[in-house]
Amino acid sequence: MSEITYLSDVVLSFPSLIEARASTEGGVAKFSADFIMPSNHPGFQQFMQRVAAVAQAKWGENAGPVLQMIQSDRKMRCYGAGQEKIDKKTFKPFTGYDGMMYVGANNDVQPQMIQLDGSLADPANSMLCQVLARKLYGGCHVNAAVKAWPQENKHGRGIRCELIAIQFLKDGTPFGDAIPDVSGMFGQVAAPVGGPSPAGAPVPQFPAFGFQAPAAGAPQFPAFAAPAPAPAAPAAPQFPAFQMPSFLG
Repeated sequence: MSEITYLSDVVLSFPSLIEARASTEGGVAKFSADFIMPSNHPGFQQFMQRVAAVAQAKWGENAGPVLQMIQSDRKMRCYGAGQEKIDKKTFKPFTGYDGMMYVGANNDVQPQMIQLDGSLADPANSMLCQVLARKLYGGCHVNAAVKAWPQENKHGRGIRCELIAIQFLKDGTPFGDAIPDVSGMFGQVAAPVGGPSPAGAPVPQFPAFGFQAPAAGAPQFPAFAAPAPAPAAPAAPQFPAFQMPSFLG
């Protein structure tokens, strides 16, 4: 059995694929997404088989009890029933989750971005990867490759999922509020007064710039005269010569 599970034609939710984000304040920023599908989806069934396999490899004969413990704590697993994903504002499952199953996956680095022709976008071409990532929105259909792995550390035992690759498949109904159509509210903007001349319009003529002599009858000002010489400085005062006092002689 391959370590990687291929999820075909699943619905994307909560994508953080353009830039990494932390799920909790102070947490580690990651690229992440949820993938929604019915419980009988072949990809979900294959994924659950992979979960059992990695648990058996990690915990051996204790795999059963450990998985039961993980199953009872949603925070310790990356998969579950859509009814568990509750919107704290409405106290109902998030849009698209009710009656479905989900797999949540993440990665420290941006997952491989697969183009429409099935080729891998060069990770060094960040502009192309960003363009592909921006096409992925909550509610669209995608293909994805994920990898389940067992967690055992100071935070406890759990089943996590690495997001390996993702590919846009087709448009779907966007989750959340739809983008309002305001196209009918705007008209064509008129050319500003004094702005660039329309194509083909004659260019206005302006007089040549140059120095012109003052018109006749212009006021005449007297020539500027040099200032009068400054008065001579007064003679320095004369002081008598200094004589040594007689008691020091």
